[in-house]
Amino acid sequence: MLALDVRTTVGALGLDVRVEVEAGECLAVAGPSGAGKTTLLRIAAGLRGADRGRVECGGEVWLDTASGVSLAPERRRVGYLFQDYALFANLSLWRNVAFGMDGVPRAQRRERALALLDRFAMAARADSRPGALSGGERQRVALARALARRPRALLLDEPLSALDSRTRAGAARELMALMGEAEVPALLVTHDFGEAALLADRVAVIDEGRVVQAGTPADLAGAPASAFVADFTGAVVLHGVARHGDGGLTEVQLDGGGRVTSTDTAEGRVAVSVHPWEIELEPAGAAGAGSARNRVAATVAAVTPLGNRTRVALLAPQPLTAELSRAAADQLALGAGVAVVAVWKATATRLVSL
Repeated sequence: MLALDVRTTVGALGLDVRVEVEAGECLAVAGPSGAGKTTLLRIAAGLRGADRGRVECGGEVWLDTASGVSLAPERRRVGYLFQDYALFANLSLWRNVAFGMDGVPRAQRRERALALLDRFAMAARADSRPGALSGGERQRVALARALARRPRALLLDEPLSALDSRTRAGAARELMALMGEAEVPALLVTHDFGEAALLADRVAVIDEGRVVQAGTPADLAGAPASAFVADFTGAVVLHGVARHGDGGLTEVQLDGGGRVTSTDTAEGRVAVSVHPWEIELEPAGAAGAGSARNRVAATVAAVTPLGNRTRVALLAPQPLTAELSRAAADQLALGAGVAVVAVWKATATRLVSL
């Protein structure tokens, strides 16, 4: 297990985080820029200290400010994947991988580096230099280097952010396979909830230096503990005032106009969250024969194709975003200025008291 319990000041930010990661598990610490994510990784790796705290891995204490213990980075045996991969431009690929092989005789380093590169289909380019590689290829080499130390923990800083959309999916599959094979704790930081949900077993959402909610990606998306978490997980967030409604439902009068209902129970000021893929669109004036109770008049602001899906930005008293199949969007002939009705069910409507 990798366990961190640290408190430190970074500029105006007070970082106060406690997380634990089991062997073979990946925990993503996810949040906006400036929340303290990379600082947490650097403390775990020994690249910076903490005002107070403790870092332990596999029963070995790496940092304990109370007793004055602070192992040097080279003694912690972590595999650190930097956001920009940090490969040495003047070294061949195999020498980049061999660089971190502490305790391996020099005569064996090339052979072992080639074996690691081969796992990532990069052995044929072992004598090339990083400047000749694509972003996805550089990531594979950086992962091979991270494994070269036989790490006790993997630390991954925004591992997919340097990749373009065409190579990201393949790199994500490779990274998931790597983490499964390594069987060590993996701590990943990212600003992208989608990336966290794809790669991690659990996600800890961090804001202003503190974990505000932790759980599986499904837990966070389905039951956000705050408007911030709902927004971060990709939900549409509206605000209004809740009161008890008919049939055991809660009715929310939305700020700016409109009304929605939810199966959640709440009263007073609330944040209303609904995921874009739960929202359907109908032409303005449609009869609304379905079972969905929530109907909000809106005007299309923008239409963005996303593969076989289409994201639609909507102007309403509070902005909305819907995500439809491309076929459904084409059938509605959506475009800027088109009047529609956004429709979704009470069961898809989550309420968080403010």
